Formats: sequence, structure tokens, C-alpha cells
Amino acid sequence: MAGAAEEHAVARIAAAQHGIVSTEQLAGSGFGTRAIRRRVDGGWLVRMHEGIYQIGVFGGPFASEMAGLLLCGPDSAVSHRSSMAVFGVAPRPGLVEISTASGVRRRAVRAHRVVKLHDDDVMLRSGLRVTTPARTLVDLAASTPPAELERLVEELQVQRLAGPGEILEAIRRGAGRPGVKKLRTVTAILEEPLFTRSEAERRLRALLRSAALPMPRTNVKRAGWEVDAVSDRHRLVVEVDGYRYHRTRAKFERDRLKDGELLVAGYRVLRVTWRQLTREPERVVAMIAAALGG
Repeated sequence: MAGAAEEHAVARIAAAQHGIVSTEQLAGSGFGTRAIRRRVDGGWLVRMHEGIYQIGVFGGPFASEMAGLLLCGPDSAVSHRSSMAVFGVAPRPGLVEISTASGVRRRAVRAHRVVKLHDDDVMLRSGLRVTTPARTLVDLAASTPPAELERLVEELQVQRLAGPGEILEAIRRGAGRPGVKKLRTVTAILEEPLFTRSEAERRLRALLRSAALPMPRTNVKRAGWEVDAVSDRHRLVVEVDGYRYHRTRAKFERDRLKDGELLVAGYRVLRVTWRQLTREPERVVAMIAAALGG
């Protein structure tokens, strides 16, 4: 008959599982069917799903997610919006989302059937088996608008939850899945080359020459800062930014300081990206022409 010692053993298990235990774990600690029923009637156990219980009325921060995992089996993982919620970059969905190879009634959790989860697509977070942020982007790609995908890609990098290499590798493994083409378009900027200043200067000068615009001076100092290109006559500085080089906090802060001090010195600053320079040259020409004419 289960007593205080058995309850203490179950409590230790639940402490590592956000307050959740399964029937199998209860049985392994000495609880039979009648003992479980008595604990449910007395409120010591609260039924979450069939065969899944919470100790007491207050569970851990991810009690619902843990209950879903125990329900779906050891090869399952918290995924999709639920995974993003565990990482703190998206709100919790109405139902816990689980990727699993087993059959689970949808009224208990929102189950996403998978043949198998690649080892590189799963990790432990807050004691939960979850899909990695990079894999989760692939899972969400089909049902998520491009603007929201772009926000998630940026947020994961800002919080250092996934790097460009991890994201691109997850996309490669997910080739052929719905939404991957859309995600590949959103993340194309991650494959931007690390260009040199001489390359940026050459591209910019060639573009201005082809549009018959005034040629600026390049790589000279103004207001104590070395600038990519400047037209002193028009008091205009043009800076070419690369996403990979400028996306860190230090570079962001440096660029803001540089722009401010150039502005105080009487220069307007026009920033164009390497992507715009190489893929949207007509737009860059139009912006520079308008700035020179202002």
C-alpha cells in the first residue's frame, strides 16, 4: 500500500518534470490503481490527460508542455508555436503542440505526425525535450506570414538562440517541405557575403557612373569618421551596410553614434545595403539622385 515514502519518491520525480508524472512513473514508485484513485479524490493528484497527473493544483512553469510530452512518448518533442513559447519568442498557443510519431487524440494536444526527429533538430530546454529554434522555423514556415517569419529569424539571432549556419542547415534538411521555399526567401540575407570596403566602393562608383551622377570621394574622414563615400558639395555621406557585419549590438551602437556626429557636422547620411546595391541598383540610384538634388 502506497504511503508517505512512495509519495516522497513521486514528488522527487515530479520536481524534475514541472510537477507532472505519468501512470507508469506512479506504478514504478509503488502506486497501484486504487492508490492513484484515492490521491485523485483527495486532490493530491490532478488528472491532466489520460494516464498523466499533476501533483497538486499548481504545476511548474511548463506543466502543460511536460504533460503533453509524457502523453505522447519519449521520442516526442514540444514543437511549433509551443517550442517558440518555451524559448520566449512567441505566445503560447491554445493547445500544446507536439511533434510525435505516435497517434494522439487531437483534443488532448495538437499533434504533428513525424516519421522521426533528426538528432540535430531536438534539444533540452527548461527540462523539456523541444525542437530547436532553427527546426521550429521550418515547422512554422508553411503557416506563418513572411513578415512574422522574418521577425522570428531576427529575434532568434538577437537572443542568440540560433545562428545563421544553424538556420540554413535546418532549411537544407527540410528541403521539399511546405513553406521551406518561403523561408529560404526570408533568410536569403543570411547568405550575404562578407564584402570588403573596396568591393562596396567599386560597386557604388560603377553604379553612379552608369547613372551619370556626380562621383563622390571615397574612404575619407569627415567629422572624425572614415566614410564610404561623400559629396562635400551636397553635404551627403553614403554608407554601404552589410547585414552580417552590422547586425551586432556594438556595430549598431557605433553606426548610430557615427550618424549623429556627421549630422551635427552638417552632413546627411544615406545608408544603403549591400543587398540593395547588388539586387536593386535602380532603387539605390533613385535614392542617391533624390538626395543629391535635395
